[in-house]
Amino acid sequence: MAMQDPPRPEVSQAVQTCLQAGIRMVMVTGDYGLTAESLARRVGMLTTPNPIILTGAEVEGMDDAALQAALEHETIFARMAPEQKLRLVAALQARGEVVAVTGDGVNDAPALRKADVGVAMGIIGTDVAKEAADLILTNDNFASIVTAIEEGRAVFDNIRKFITYIFSSNVPEILPFALAALFNLPLALTVAQILIIDLGTDMLPALGLGMEKPEPDVMQRPPRRQSQPLLDRSLLRRAFLWLGLIEAVLCYSGFFLVYQAPALKLPGYLGSILSTDPGQVGLLAMTVFFAGVVMAQVGNAFACRTEVNRGRALGWMSNRFLLFGVATEIVMILVLIYFPPLARAFNHVSLPLIWWVWLAPYGLFLYTLDWIRKLMVRGLHQVKMKRKEVV
Repeated sequence: MAMQDPPRPEVSQAVQTCLQAGIRMVMVTGDYGLTAESLARRVGMLTTPNPIILTGAEVEGMDDAALQAALEHETIFARMAPEQKLRLVAALQARGEVVAVTGDGVNDAPALRKADVGVAMGIIGTDVAKEAADLILTNDNFASIVTAIEEGRAVFDNIRKFITYIFSSNVPEILPFALAALFNLPLALTVAQILIIDLGTDMLPALGLGMEKPEPDVMQRPPRRQSQPLLDRSLLRRAFLWLGLIEAVLCYSGFFLVYQAPALKLPGYLGSILSTDPGQVGLLAMTVFFAGVVMAQVGNAFACRTEVNRGRALGWMSNRFLLFGVATEIVMILVLIYFPPLARAFNHVSLPLIWWVWLAPYGLFLYTLDWIRKLMVRGLHQVKMKRKEVV
């Protein structure tokens, strides 16, 4: 008579996903060593033909240096006692690893408590294991852990997208005050207009970016370093020195065009304002600048959907909340400009329709420039990877 307890069918795929994501898996069990090796091979955990198999007794006789050396290789730990599992977790953490431990029994409790993330089985797990764990896996399915890692990475990405989008508009919002103070230029925005951008038109698209689904390669990237901050230099450079500056240049192009329209013999761009009240040309310029920020943010919302990948990798229509947010943003800018009570409240004047021929492409122009940047970044990454393969 023989007994067999095969792994679930989805485990093999989950293991391969972990390996692609740069997640190292170590089998630590109380079972016999060859049994553990056989199971590890069946689910695809092993990448070498001859892994090291260490028993708990052997680990007990090793000093810390020898254990650290063993962890450099693909090692299976069998016949492990609770205190030996605990020591193994501590050794991995001493290497700077972020350690997650899964377990179901009383003997797993010390390691579950010591780990950075302890995951107990919810169905077959003991009460002691559940009490020691940080998370309880309600379906006892390893693939659910992989899904949780994917969602966690997606949440981190989406927070960065949200922040990049918000920070980008800060440049054309702050720059007018700096230029007015330093060079005595006409003020391009008022505080009220900045508030309506930050708390009004930008709000729904920003929330939409926070609801993006995971990017296709999210589980093909190596884990980020523990020391890597959320607001790293790449995010700040992209937001302030790239997207934000593009928005500022676009907005100031329309702003100065208003003042240069008479010299350029473009009276149609000024509508009836120039002929009836030349003093309101400044309000027209501010309105054009305000509308320019919003229109640039429309393109920025789509540019921020990915940091390096193509936008189509996520599907153009996949984030309906973002589409709704962008549509709402456009409706809001039209209402703020053409609804007289709101226009007066925010010092707007009714824009001649010809101005939208100038303003509408702002978003497309910004998106195209960022698409070129992403293309260059991907190209440089591929060159680096090829060089590593040669080395």
